[in-house]
Amino acid sequence: MSARNQGIPLDLGWISKVQVNQPAVLRRAEQIQSRRTVKKDWQAAWLLKAVTCIDLTTLSGDDTFSNVHRLCFKAKHPIREDLLKALAMHDKGITTGAICVYPARVCDAVKALKAANCNIPVASVATGFPAGQTLLKTRLEEVRLAVEDGASEIDIVINRSLALTGQWEALYDEICKFRKACGEAHMKTILGTGELGSLTNIYKASLVAMMAGSDFIKTSTGKETVNATFPVALVMVRAIRDFYWKTGNKVGFKPAGGIRSAKEALAWLSLMKEELGEEWLQPTLFRLGASTLLGDIERQIYHHVTGRYAAYHDLPMA
Repeated sequence: MSARNQGIPLDLGWISKVQVNQPAVLRRAEQIQSRRTVKKDWQAAWLLKAVTCIDLTTLSGDDTFSNVHRLCFKAKHPIREDLLKALAMHDKGITTGAICVYPARVCDAVKALKAANCNIPVASVATGFPAGQTLLKTRLEEVRLAVEDGASEIDIVINRSLALTGQWEALYDEICKFRKACGEAHMKTILGTGELGSLTNIYKASLVAMMAGSDFIKTSTGKETVNATFPVALVMVRAIRDFYWKTGNKVGFKPAGGIRSAKEALAWLSLMKEELGEEWLQPTLFRLGASTLLGDIERQIYHHVTGRYAAYHDLPMA
C-alpha cells in the first residue's frame, strides 16, 4: 500500500465553502462513459491492469470456509495460465489487489492464502456494515477483532445520518476513532454515496473522511439501491485531488457496487488516468470492489487470445 494518510485537523471553513456544479459534473461523466474504448493488445493490457486493482469480494450470508478458500485461490490465479502465456504475461505475478470478506471470515481467508503461499492482502468490512447504525463501541470492537484476525485493510462504513444532518465534527471524531482502532491496517472509508442526498454532501463527506486519516475513500457498500456512478466518482476523485494539492497526502479511491463488465472497468481506469494521473493507476491507490467483474474480464481475454468466447465451464471460479 501507499504511505499512510496522517490526516489533518478538521477544517470546517474549507467544508463550508464547498459548491458542486452538478450540470458540469454530469456532462463530464457522460463524456467519459461515451468515449470509444481501446482495442486488441491495448485492451488486453488495460484489462490485466484492472485485474491487479480488483478487491475480489464475497459478502453473502451463505459465505463458508470453502467458498472463501476458492475465492482466495482465484485471487492468486485470476486469469488462466495458458491465456497469460499467450500474452507473455505468465511470469509477471498478476494477482488481484486484495480479498474482501466479512470479519467472521477473515481467519478463513488468511488461512487459505497462507496455504496458497500468497501474500495478497485481506480486507474486511467492519463498523456495522452495511448500515453503520450499530453502537460506536460495537463498531470499534469489530475493527479491532478483524485486525487481530489478520486483516491488513479495513473497509469501514460511516454513519450516514451524521453527514445528512451536517454533523461534521461528530463524523470526523468517529472516523478518527476507527483510524486508531485500525492500528497498522490501512483504512478505507465507505461513504454510502447513494444515501447522502447530493453531490455537495458527497464532496464534504469525502473531505471529512480524508481529514480524519482515511487511506482510501470508497463509494458504496454494494448494498444500496444506487452504488458506484461516474458523477459521484468525479466528485470524489476531485476531492482527492484538492486534498492532495492542499496537504500533499495521497488518498486512494475505490468504486464498488454494480461494476460487472470489462467495458465498465476500462471506463473506470480511464477516469482515474485523466483525473488523477498514472500514479493513481496502481492497486496502492485504486481498487475496484467487485464480485463478478473478474469473470467478464477473463472472458474478454479468452476471446482476445482464441478469437471465440468461452463456455461457462472453460473458466471455472478456481
